[in-house]
Amino acid sequence: MPIFENGPVRIHYEEAGSGFPLLVIPGGGLNATVAGLATHAFNPLEAFSDRYRVIALDLRNANGGGSEGPLEIERTWDGFTDDQLGLMDHLGIDRFLVMGFCIGGPMIWNTLRRAGDRVAAAVLVHPSGYSAAFPDIFYRNNITGWGPAFQARRPEVTMAMIAEYLDNMYTKRADFVFTVDRDFVRACPTPVLVLPDDIPAHPYATAMETALLAPNAEVSLYPWKENARKIELALRHVRGFLALNAPAAKAR
Repeated sequence: MPIFENGPVRIHYEEAGSGFPLLVIPGGGLNATVAGLATHAFNPLEAFSDRYRVIALDLRNANGGGSEGPLEIERTWDGFTDDQLGLMDHLGIDRFLVMGFCIGGPMIWNTLRRAGDRVAAAVLVHPSGYSAAFPDIFYRNNITGWGPAFQARRPEVTMAMIAEYLDNMYTKRADFVFTVDRDFVRACPTPVLVLPDDIPAHPYATAMETALLAPNAEVSLYPWKENARKIELALRHVRGFLALNAPAAKAR
């Protein structure tokens, strides 16, 4: 179980395959882990390791994961981006592809904001986003589904601190994709492929809005998770998109 240590942060990650690097951010909200990829519609560690060096990590402080670190109340999204970019630096990787499920969508936009020159292309799989019909869904899901178990193993963290963290992460950013605004997406040159969903935590309207705004965006068929044949068609689109956008030069 490889561990990357960066000061007070310990990040568990796993790798499969070789080739141009593909960073994978699992889905599952703040409980996203590499192990959870086995429950996704497809597992990138298996689906893409024949052509790419696939690297997936547990989110910092995910329950059931191997990554731990401070609860950065004032740097909610940026703390995760630090972990992801720090892992790439640790592995000696300059440029990379990135694929994110669920919570990985906002995280990818934050990475593009902070280090867009390092990302060759991005795949957003059923990305999270804000929906006016369910304005507090992420706070409610995490204050019950993540906070108590996290607090139980970290007694120095109080539920009041967790509530403030979630407010800063979601409630005070209650619009669009949480981490960037529409003007940023409109001006973002990075090739982006969106595989939309349509549940409260993965709103179709928000995913499609990003695809319509981003100048180099593509959209998969929808719905794509209904059966194995549709999943394979979506994967065919992903493979073609990655192959088109993966630079011939290897990581440094």
